[in-house]
Amino acid sequence: MDPDHHEATNLQGFNLILPLPYRVAVILVAGVWGWGFNLHYLSLLRIQAQDVPALIRYPSRSSTGSVPVYKSTYHLSTLLSIPLAISLLLFWTTTHRSPELVLAWEALPQSYLFLFVVLLFLPLHRLSRAGRHRLLVTLRRISLGGLAEAQDGKFGDILFADVLTSYAKVFGDLFVSTCMFFSSGVSSTGVPNRACGGNLAVPLLISIPSMIRLRQCLIEYSRVQRRGNRSIDGWGGQHLANALKYSSAFPVIILTALQRSYDSSRVGMSEAGLHKLWVLSALVHSSFTFYWDVSKDWDLSLFSDLITQFRRNPYHLVNNTSALSQPNNFDIAIDRPFGLRTHRFFHANGIYYGAILVDFILRFTWLSRLSVRLNWINDLESGVFILMFLEVARRWMWIFLRVETEWVRSTRGPAPDDILLGEFTPKLDED
Repeated sequence: MDPDHHEATNLQGFNLILPLPYRVAVILVAGVWGWGFNLHYLSLLRIQAQDVPALIRYPSRSSTGSVPVYKSTYHLSTLLSIPLAISLLLFWTTTHRSPELVLAWEALPQSYLFLFVVLLFLPLHRLSRAGRHRLLVTLRRISLGGLAEAQDGKFGDILFADVLTSYAKVFGDLFVSTCMFFSSGVSSTGVPNRACGGNLAVPLLISIPSMIRLRQCLIEYSRVQRRGNRSIDGWGGQHLANALKYSSAFPVIILTALQRSYDSSRVGMSEAGLHKLWVLSALVHSSFTFYWDVSKDWDLSLFSDLITQFRRNPYHLVNNTSALSQPNNFDIAIDRPFGLRTHRFFHANGIYYGAILVDFILRFTWLSRLSVRLNWINDLESGVFILMFLEVARRWMWIFLRVETEWVRSTRGPAPDDILLGEFTPKLDED
């Protein structure tokens, strides 16, 4: 059978409407819009508009008449969205959901991905040139595992690298799309072949963001050791724990790759045993990262309050299922709601509780693989796309509380047992 004909017969449904290159493009553009909304909403809080960009050393405006940073980000988002919309409409009107035409017109979505890179990094003077230059400088530094000093934008480096970890699978699909485009006999708009480039290419690629953050944590630890200022920074144990957190992603990536290309002679264990090992590693990684999100990245006291209450009155905590919504039921600190912190910028406590719940659910979406009713999500390309989009949405939500937390640390001091990311000193540049 002709390979093209065979591929066309397997192409149906979601792949005909939104092939892999467009799925990657949609998530990338949505991320730019999300960052603009992050900046916009945070500027509406009691945090001053110029202070949020200054936290990450984002080039700010020196004159009051200048366009706010979030508006420049919206302008860039619009510039990226218009050609995407045009490309999609042209693709749909040209292919008419015909498998043969979808395969034949692979150059159309791939050309948009190329245009996306050009628009994002081309130094156009009137389109947030300084901000995009800052993006390039940061990307170049962290791509080598580097980390700026506190006064030069360390928090921005950490924030950007954390965002990259949520885009790891998106970058993997970007590689797959490009690999298929330049491979003979296949089309990038066909059914994705995630073994394109070899069984190790995609796993290695999606592990790079975690490697970057791992090295940043080790750099922070070495700086603490060199300073030797134990009274402020402690001995650096939190950085080692953070490094361990990012290391916990590697077993999940490796075991996932082994399951996809299972070979009993090479693996040395049964497929069922390999799956159990994957479940264990995923459970450890998700639990570790969820705890870190809540307790360290957001400085919320949920786990410490639960432990304190359990030690004092374990039966009350276990039997009273409505206790979490009634902080007065707990014999703990009275200067803040249960599980939160004293200083908060978001007006409703429900925002924090909701963020904790959403973060927990999305950190454990892999559990759908263990459910007979939900396993289809991982088998269909539409389900894979939804999971990727939800992870990016989770990171978008995470940014709100992470930036707010850093602002609280900068103005109110660090949380107990926290290690400062550096003293906040705004640095203004012309855009």
